[in-house]
Amino acid sequence: MAKIAFILLCHKDPAAIIDQATRLTAAGDYLAIHFDARASRADFEQITAALGDNPNVAFARKRIKCGWGEWSLVQATLHAVEAAELAFPRATHFYMLSGDCMAIKSAEYAHEFLDRDDVDYIESFDYFESDWIKTGLKEERLIYRHFFNERKRKRLFYTSFNLQRKLGLTRKIPDDLQIMIGSQWWCLRRRTIEWILDFTRQRRDVMRFFRTTWIPDETFFQTVVRHLVPEQEIRSRTLTFLMFSDYGMPVTFYNDHYDLLLSQDFLFARKISPEAKDLKSRLGDLWAEKGATFEISNEGRSLYKFLTMRGREGRRFAPRFWETESTLGRDRELMIVTCKKWHVAKRLLHELRQVSNLPVVEYVFDEEGAPLPDLGGIQKTLAKRTRHRRALMRMLFDYYETDRLVFCLDTGNMDLLRDFYTDRSKTKLLQIECAFSDDYLIGHAKRVGLLGERASRDTVEQLLPTIRADVYHEADEIKDENFAHYYRLREWVTPEENAAPLAEFFGLSLDQAQEIAAKDYLFAD
Repeated sequence: MAKIAFILLCHKDPAAIIDQATRLTAAGDYLAIHFDARASRADFEQITAALGDNPNVAFARKRIKCGWGEWSLVQATLHAVEAAELAFPRATHFYMLSGDCMAIKSAEYAHEFLDRDDVDYIESFDYFESDWIKTGLKEERLIYRHFFNERKRKRLFYTSFNLQRKLGLTRKIPDDLQIMIGSQWWCLRRRTIEWILDFTRQRRDVMRFFRTTWIPDETFFQTVVRHLVPEQEIRSRTLTFLMFSDYGMPVTFYNDHYDLLLSQDFLFARKISPEAKDLKSRLGDLWAEKGATFEISNEGRSLYKFLTMRGREGRRFAPRFWETESTLGRDRELMIVTCKKWHVAKRLLHELRQVSNLPVVEYVFDEEGAPLPDLGGIQKTLAKRTRHRRALMRMLFDYYETDRLVFCLDTGNMDLLRDFYTDRSKTKLLQIECAFSDDYLIGHAKRVGLLGERASRDTVEQLLPTIRADVYHEADEIKDENFAHYYRLREWVTPEENAAPLAEFFGLSLDQAQEIAAKDYLFAD
């Protein structure tokens, strides 16, 4: 059975460190601690006094001062890894933790999880091909030497950087390395750790290179593991659940996140708020539980993104900036059918095709697989279609050799709707209003990733009112815009009442419109 040696980097809160060490080692696992040399010596002595007699706890042979973005974080990790590898010969896995991490599964579950596959868990994406780095320095992190901390000595950091760039003082990346990048929170097998330690002793050139890279904790282990371990034995993921806010800051978890955390497909989570005493107590007890079962739904990130975007003024930080493209054509008529239930809108268009020659396309800006003719590649992805939406519409008008075109749009796509209404073409809108049962909304949440297939009933019940309010908010927002040439179909009125707006919107006879509106399956789920 797996036995884990946890590698703990920490710099504060000795009482919490003592609790964490006691809890993790009580299940038979191990812990190696590096306590930052910048921190209080009294705090360190408190930790060693409390844990010094615990045979399952070891301390890094040397404490060093750590700084964000510096090699010192990697060196501190290596010191703790060396201590763990020497002190705990029975450890099968080495798991990187911080003082803000806590288990969100039981030790029993974690051991069984690690026994399941003989692999290493570490995020490792190609440094240059991936988009892991969103902003700031990228290649410059590697090809220039960084001797100063950007956060603490900003002027010296950029003076050194700009001088090297001006003089062309670049350096080569070691020829046999493919630089990788990813989260610093990994879980590696003992054999891999032994290989890494041997590598650090033999490859002084690589060690010199990484010592002066910027933010090497995101690249060193990720690169070396990929260099040493066969690809099929690596799972490019972390087992620690973490999220980042829109501002790039780590999301902090509080007392009411207990159920959400347990349902994620991870073994630990960070960051747990120091004030979340109830959450810390419950998670602490969880690690020692026997026979605990976990329903994995894994919707944490999508739920966070969904809920944090609700309730803000404008419902986002700022309106999107759309590129300006030429008009669709003053004499052209664009007919937009908007409906949250895509199958209802598609049924309506199917019936329209039976009685009219109007060219129709479906959810081209919402559905990746929406059927479209070959338009030279612009139609291949949602991103391309949205970015070049007016060009796409012009090409569709030309392809079908028409001045009247119908397409569908989700009710949440207000930016596109507003944009098309600013065009000089004649734009018309048909809004289809439907009734939404709880079962439909749950199914919708699962289809878009807000809920996992195994989401708990408590999660569903808490989220349902928010989803329902969001759906109705989108419908109300469309009405509040007071768009010109606006028509509406409603599920709860008679077919005769729906026939008039149908006839006027599509230019059908009243008999044709009544035939479509009378279809008893039009609004069926």
